[in-house]
Amino acid sequence: MANQAKQPVAMPDAFVILFFVMILAALASHLIPAGSFDIIEVAAETDSAVKTKSRIDPGSFTLATDSNAGVPLFAEGGGVGFLNYAFEGMVSGNKWGSAVGVIAFILLTGGAFGIIMKTGAIHNGILALIEKTKRLEFLFIPLLFTLFSLGGAIFGMGEEAIAFCIVLLPLMLALGYDAITTVLVTYIATQIGFATSWMNPFNVAIAQGIAEIPLLSGADLRLVMWLVFTLFGVVFTMRYAARIKRDPESSLSFASDQKLRSQQQQQAVNSYSTIDSIILLAFFAGLIWIIWGVTVRKYYIPEIASQFFTIGIVIAIIAVIGKRLRVNDAADGFKQGAAELLPAALIVGMAKGIVLLLGGDNPETPSVLNTLLFYSGQALGDLPAYLSAWLMLVIQSVFNFFVASGSGQAALTMPLIAPLADMVGLSRQIAVLAFQLGDGLTNCIIPTSAALIGCLGVVRVDWTIWLKFVWKLQLWLFALASIFMLVAVAIGYQ
Repeated sequence: MANQAKQPVAMPDAFVILFFVMILAALASHLIPAGSFDIIEVAAETDSAVKTKSRIDPGSFTLATDSNAGVPLFAEGGGVGFLNYAFEGMVSGNKWGSAVGVIAFILLTGGAFGIIMKTGAIHNGILALIEKTKRLEFLFIPLLFTLFSLGGAIFGMGEEAIAFCIVLLPLMLALGYDAITTVLVTYIATQIGFATSWMNPFNVAIAQGIAEIPLLSGADLRLVMWLVFTLFGVVFTMRYAARIKRDPESSLSFASDQKLRSQQQQQAVNSYSTIDSIILLAFFAGLIWIIWGVTVRKYYIPEIASQFFTIGIVIAIIAVIGKRLRVNDAADGFKQGAAELLPAALIVGMAKGIVLLLGGDNPETPSVLNTLLFYSGQALGDLPAYLSAWLMLVIQSVFNFFVASGSGQAALTMPLIAPLADMVGLSRQIAVLAFQLGDGLTNCIIPTSAALIGCLGVVRVDWTIWLKFVWKLQLWLFALASIFMLVAVAIGYQ
């Protein structure tokens, strides 16, 4: 027995980790008093007129009279309690975001792609593509990473990466890479672009508007930052992908990748045919429709989910008419695709439940989050400028765990952080920089990010497996962000 090799210590499941975080959140609700802010209406000039916007009054913070009540063990009447957090988290929000909207999005999108993958057309098309582009294979990763980074920087691409993970996973596996590489070139690239953007209307513009500085100002440093971060991401991903191609078994996702490869082989038809071309044309036409909707019509979760559902139905009809699938086969594909993403959908809901245990992220409602934010901000007032700037980055990174929405985090934190920047002699532009870096980069690791969990779900990588891989990358990204924060202070970034 003594000579037996020791088994490696298994990482706890993502649901186990979230459960213990839930316990800590419930304890915090009893130990930390809840507080709230008042909302004021301020005039904001636009290109066409002067409109009023709602802002937090940073000087209005008050503790609730029953601030030490904490969450009960079990709440009745639809309230939030220690044992209610899973259900309340899953049904919270609305169709426009977390949690219920994102859960529906994940399940419907997964079901639609289940139908598409069932046809075998994507696998057949990938094999044909690889055969014709063998000499250009080295361009795939840097090109894809740069394009997705631009998508994150220009229009805040995030949740859309879920769909592309599904599309690109078979290609990456066929090229000898793994599921983790797929997430790197899609979702991680979008978040690097999102965090370093010079023009993103969903984080930079909103934060600058709240901080009362010119919209989309300070683009020079941000452009340099985007180039540096994107280049780093490309090099990191290419080195990792090359290592996996040399030694596939070194991948943390090797076991699940092998299962997917075997499934693809089973689903594949022996040779590329006309019906494959028709299915793929319909699929790419659908993707163009989605991209048009997002960029031109400002489509979001409800519309995108419905678009994918429509694509799935159209392709099912084509496959049935072309005798590639029977009607019941298409239904089975939908159910299987949705079932495979069910764990990701559950994690989204449970992660939101933890935020509810802390009182939610509404500044007008008493919550532990409001209290933590207020006193964290106050602590910056007496510190040196360089340290204050760096701690702004840390605070924004921590708060992103609880408020994964970029616009929501900006609305909650910037009214407090911007005036504090004035107090310590920093420009409000630096405060905005700390926000966008802290908000965007931590999306690469936090389990409360619906987009991350969705991407991991569709490539069949558990969050704990992802954590074992991504923590080193996260440290590198945080180090780069810290350097740019210090540079911004040194040059008096305005």
